[in-house]
Amino acid sequence: MLSVHHVGVQTDDFDNCLNWYLDFFEAKQMWQLDRFSRLTLQRLPGIRRLTEVGVGDVRFHLFDRATHTGRTALPDDFQFQHVCLAVDDAEDLPRIRLRWVRLYQSGRYRFALPDPPTEIVTDADGVQSLYLFDVNGLELEFTHVPEDHR
Repeated sequence: MLSVHHVGVQTDDFDNCLNWYLDFFEAKQMWQLDRFSRLTLQRLPGIRRLTEVGVGDVRFHLFDRATHTGRTALPDDFQFQHVCLAVDDAEDLPRIRLRWVRLYQSGRYRFALPDPPTEIVTDADGVQSLYLFDVNGLELEFTHVPEDHR
């Protein structure tokens, strides 16, 4: 049996990213590091800070690197295309969409991509999905799967 422990998110603006994840997900900062193992330094040259934020059972490890180029990946570059997070109630989807819009319109955050969230779509099985970008331009999907399709 597998489960996801955390999702690692590299950013070029640590404070912008951290504050957005805390606000958007209504998350809590769990811990922060600024000293790293030899293995971490080999895998992530230039890493400066790493913090974990959590909401429910979901954890994000946010980190910055001195060597980050400041560019977002091109759509055809190799990267995870998106991460999908499940919600228990379909009514959460419009609230999530509205929270993103309000944070974007607040002007408090710099977004790598100004694209708004998609509309909420429903497939033939009644599964509903919403797609949006975080402040780094990473795509997140939020989905609700009806009880009879789980």
